[in-house]
Amino acid sequence: MRVVSMSPEHEPLYCLCLEDWSEEMKEAGDHKARWLAKMKERGLRVKLALDDKGVVGGMIQYVPIEEAFVDGQGLYFINCIWVHGHKSGRGNFQKRGMGKALLEAAEQDARELGAKGMAAWGMAIPVFMRASWFRKHGYKKADSAGMQVLLWKPFAGDARPPRWIRDKKKPELESGKVSVTALVNGWCPGMNMAYERAKRAAAEFGDKVSFRTVDTLDRDVFKEWGEPDAIFVDGKGLRMGPPPTYEKIRRAIDRRVNKLR
Repeated sequence: MRVVSMSPEHEPLYCLCLEDWSEEMKEAGDHKARWLAKMKERGLRVKLALDDKGVVGGMIQYVPIEEAFVDGQGLYFINCIWVHGHKSGRGNFQKRGMGKALLEAAEQDARELGAKGMAAWGMAIPVFMRASWFRKHGYKKADSAGMQVLLWKPFAGDARPPRWIRDKKKPELESGKVSVTALVNGWCPGMNMAYERAKRAAAEFGDKVSFRTVDTLDRDVFKEWGEPDAIFVDGKGLRMGPPPTYEKIRRAIDRRVNKLR
């Protein structure tokens, strides 16, 4: 196994989170590719883990925390770390040490870039991006919001812990219509799928539904809303993890349409 920096030949695979075999991934559109093009200029770093045959089995992506969806300074932030674990496609690469190798490579890279520490988000329950996994590798809790934990590992004595952004804008409602507001950043194909599903579901109801896109890749817009990805139906946010299915989004809209007078 070896860890390398992402090269242009791997970018299409990276934009699909290593799931180039997945039909569902086609729903995500080109948001990730457009995000990548812009974030290259903002300090995005990507490392890939390859097995002894040169097959990519894992990835980690991290950005200067000033470009992340949390509040912090002088750190790098891990958007996600993912080792392919599906039997489909390239197969299961988990339990081989790829995650640890990717994390260590990213931390070393961040140190060399002058970062004062590394931060990451994790879930308090045993699912994707487990907070317990980061704790195992020396990370400590800096903040929490519900089931989401913000963790960090300082490299310097004067490093300051990151914080979740809590002041969030609420979507405006439109009289006589169901208002669907969808925030999309582009960084996560799963969230991009949810956005495309919401857009498609809203269109089914014609002029009974008002659909609004909020592009949070615009840093000023993100700061205004305080979160990168979300779907609101008449101001009520839908649970985004795992990404809601098309059917779930459509049912939420349909319930509100049936209450219109």
